[in-house]
Amino acid sequence: MQIIQNRRTFVAAAAAAGAASFFGTATKAWAEPPPETTRIRLVRIPSICQAPQYVAEELLRSEGFTEVHYVQKKGTADIATALASGEADLNGHFAAPLLLRLEAGDPIVILAGLHVGCFELFGTDRVQAIRDLKGKTVAVPTLDSSRYVFLAAMTAYVGLDLHKDIHFVTHSGPESIRLLSEGKIDAYLGFPPEPQEMREQQIGHVVISSTVDRPWSQYFCCMLAGNREFVRTNPVATKRALRAILKAADFCASEPEQSAQFMVDQGYTKRYDHALQVMKAIPYGWREYSAEDTVRFYALRLHEVGMLKSTPQKLLAQGTDWRFLNELKEELKT
Repeated sequence: MQIIQNRRTFVAAAAAAGAASFFGTATKAWAEPPPETTRIRLVRIPSICQAPQYVAEELLRSEGFTEVHYVQKKGTADIATALASGEADLNGHFAAPLLLRLEAGDPIVILAGLHVGCFELFGTDRVQAIRDLKGKTVAVPTLDSSRYVFLAAMTAYVGLDLHKDIHFVTHSGPESIRLLSEGKIDAYLGFPPEPQEMREQQIGHVVISSTVDRPWSQYFCCMLAGNREFVRTNPVATKRALRAILKAADFCASEPEQSAQFMVDQGYTKRYDHALQVMKAIPYGWREYSAEDTVRFYALRLHEVGMLKSTPQKLLAQGTDWRFLNELKEELKT
């Protein structure tokens, strides 16, 4: 009963917080035809930075989706597979790994940017800058993981040879954090809530924070992507779903306390303090950064390390669709 009441309180607060922007665009929204489908499927993983798509659940219902499903997955590695197979219709995913899936031919299309700044590189005292990774040992879950791809982009930016200059070892997240605390590895790239836990336990120190350190703080870390066939056959539903998630991102930015409490109440995370830290730290500024520039930036970095053969122009032409984002930027002006 308490959870139901909390949900009702949250929805009321979200509606109130978004009232100004909603009523400013109500005429356009109501004039739209109903969504071609009333079912929308997203992915649920244990990641706090995905908050807007969870917070958006009731907003999605208000957009005409009577069935809102969250497909349970273990981690970020499963997102692209779920989108490509059609198991999920729409979801947030890391920018750089998305480009690899596009070049591989996955039927995915990037629709918008969501936020910058969720990954942080932690190191021992032996690592004070990215260049210090030369000759060092870095842990990643697998050599095709999102962490490895982001590290590839970061090392390329400072001129390191990913294959020759760094010794990569594969360990799970918890095991990597333990090894870093014992000084048995030199660095680990963490995603929320890992950075919050590592700071609390005083494990290593932050070498790079994509929230504040350039150039990473100028490009989206996470973007919204859809299954290509879903977007093609359901343009109204796609736009309505995007609107709900982007409005939820605005709510996360303006009401971090209530958003963090919602995440705890709905079982997405256990620690309110960690959730609140993430809500306050991550810039959910989907209007403030360029999704197109993000694709171009990461495509160039991954091309430099040989992970991509396609040019940024080809990926932009074949793997993006900004029409919904451009319309919503106009509609949701504050």
